Amino acid sequence: MEPQRLQAGQGWEWIKQGYALFMKAPLLWIVMLLIFFVAAVALSNVPVLGEPLVSLLMPVVLAGLMSGCRALEQGEELELAHFFNGFKQRTARLVALGGITLILQVLILGLMMLLGAGALVSLMVSGQSNPDPEVLMAAFSGATFAVMIGIALYLLLTAVTQFATLLVYFNNVPPLQAIQLALRAFTYNIRPFLVFGVTFMLLAILATLPMGLGWLVLFPMSFTSLFVTYRAIFPLVETSTPPAEAGNVFTPDKDKF
Repeated sequence: MEPQRLQAGQGWEWIKQGYALFMKAPLLWIVMLLIFFVAAVALSNVPVLGEPLVSLLMPVVLAGLMSGCRALEQGEELELAHFFNGFKQRTARLVALGGITLILQVLILGLMMLLGAGALVSLMVSGQSNPDPEVLMAAFSGATFAVMIGIALYLLLTAVTQFATLLVYFNNVPPLQAIQLALRAFTYNIRPFLVFGVTFMLLAILATLPMGLGWLVLFPMSFTSLFVTYRAIFPLVETSTPPAEAGNVFTPDKDKF
């Protein structure tokens, strides 16, 4: 399970291979991701419990999407049923990972408050959809450094927990150990991740230009590229057999945190 150290140019290869994986079933990928987006927005709008539930269930849903990527890699067809595979395997550990992610998100907000963004954080957690522009500007005033730190930490947390999700689902790695391995993978491969990130940002600008229609391709590609990246950094991960049938098999009654 030791992460591989890859060259910077690999970041571009991840995008190309992610696109190729998307093109194996483009219409179904778009449908699945639209379902994902609508469900996430609807759930996040539930008062009080909505956004925490999204954080808790995000690894479960992501695991299902990654099982679809694995099926395509093996020459199988992508099916809508893949979307729900995270609710069938490793569910307890995936939800636990979501809980850890939620705690870390709260800690990031707490750090931002300590760095002088208290008013902005209060505005963020208040749930106001259309805050007064003057109030918003006042909240941002003097909080630039805190916002930059918060964004950087949140992006790092997102990248690490996405990798951790795949480690939990495909290898039954405990959540905390998965986060440690994912963080190590990121630090080992900062250069290819930078190439990937910069290239993806440029593609995002292009995707936005034609009325945002390019996101119908780029949004699914962000998931297929994630799977490709994971397989490149952890090439020894067994993907030929479904988790429930592999050696060292996980069963729900033995699943432990």
